[in-house]
Amino acid sequence: MQIRDHWQLNPDIDFLNHGSFGACPRIVLQKQQELLTELEQDPIKFLAPERDLLPKLDQVRQTIAGLVKAPASDIAFVRNATDGVNAVLGSFPLKQNDEILITNHGYNACNNAARHVAEKAGAKVVVADIPFPLTSETDVMVAIENKITSRTRLILIDHVTSPTGLILPVEQVISLARTKNIRVLVDGAHAPGMIPLNLTALAPDYYTANHHKWLCGPKTSGFLFVQPELQTQVRPNVISHGANQDCSNRSRFLTEFDWIGTYDPTPLLTLPTAVAFLETLYPAGLSQLYQRNHESVVRARQVICDALQTDVPCNSEMLGSMASVPLHAKTSRSAGHTLATATLQRTLYQEHGLELPVFQLWDSGQWCLRISMHAYNQACQFERLACVLNHLTN
Repeated sequence: MQIRDHWQLNPDIDFLNHGSFGACPRIVLQKQQELLTELEQDPIKFLAPERDLLPKLDQVRQTIAGLVKAPASDIAFVRNATDGVNAVLGSFPLKQNDEILITNHGYNACNNAARHVAEKAGAKVVVADIPFPLTSETDVMVAIENKITSRTRLILIDHVTSPTGLILPVEQVISLARTKNIRVLVDGAHAPGMIPLNLTALAPDYYTANHHKWLCGPKTSGFLFVQPELQTQVRPNVISHGANQDCSNRSRFLTEFDWIGTYDPTPLLTLPTAVAFLETLYPAGLSQLYQRNHESVVRARQVICDALQTDVPCNSEMLGSMASVPLHAKTSRSAGHTLATATLQRTLYQEHGLELPVFQLWDSGQWCLRISMHAYNQACQFERLACVLNHLTN
C-alpha cells in the first residue's frame, strides 16, 4: 500500500495544494464517522458539557499540549486560526491612536480583522513591507523594526506565511517586542504538522493555529494559546453559557471557549487519531515527516525554478512544506491581470489536472505559484508541473 492510498484524493488530480484546506486520511474520516454515529445515538450524553464532552475535550487538549509543548490549561479550542485571531483582536484593549503592526505577507482574512478592530477603536494598522524575493531573516526583522513606533501595541505576524510559504523569525520578533512592551499575536495556521513547536520556549503572548491543515484533522478545528496572565482578557467571538457559569473547577478562559453554543465537536475529538496516524508514516515519527516534506518542497522548488529559468526567492532554511515561486510575468495589479492569474490556475487544473494556487503579490503585480508537499506527494507530480509550466510560459 502506497502512502497516497491512505488519502482519498482524486487519482486524476495532482494535488499540490495541501496548504489551503488540508486533506484528511481515510482512517481519520472513519474515526470521525464513528463519533458522529455515537453522537446521534445519544446526543445529550455526547454533547452536553457536563456529561461526556468536557472530559473528551480535555483529552484532546493534552494531545495538543504535548505536540506544541505548552501547558494544557493555556490552550483553548477555536474553529480555525482566523477565529483565534479574531478572538484576540476583538478582546484587545485598543485605544484611539494605538497601532497594530501587520505584514504584507500576512493572511488577508486576519489582516482584515486587524483593520476592522482598529477602525472601531480609532486606531491605526501599520504594514511592514517584507520583500519577496528576500535574502535572509534579516530582511524580515529590518522591515518590522522600521515600522515599530511608540504607539505600537500589538504585532500580528504569521509563523508560516500563507502566500509565500516563509517561516518567519517569530522568536526574534517576540524578543524585540518584549523590549518595547509590545504584545505579539502569532498566526500559526500552517505550523502544527509542518514544523516542530515549543510554545513554552517561544513564549508568545498569543498563538493560534489550525488542526485541519498539516495535522490532517477533519475540517475544521484549531487552538488558541494565551499566556495565563492575559486569559481573563480574551473572550471567544461567540459569548454563550460560559460567561456566567460556575468556574470552580476550570478557568473562565476554558469554560467560555469550550462551549460557544451547539457545534460539531467531532473534528476536535478525532485529532488524536490524526496525530497518531502521522506518527506511524515514518520510523522516526513526526520529525521524519517534517524533514521529508521539507526536503521534498526544496527539491520541487528547484525543479520548477530551473524549468522557468528563475532564481529561488529565498534560502531553503526559511521553508517548511510550502514554497512560492515567482513567475516571469510582472504587471500592474489590475482587474485584467488578476483575471489572467485566475485563468492560468484554471488552465493548470482543468487542462492538466494540477491543483495549486496562482496569484499576484500585493501591488507589485508579481505573479507567483505556491506548491505544498505532504507525505502523499511524489516527485513525478512536481516534475510534471515543471514541464507544463515550461510549455505554457514559452
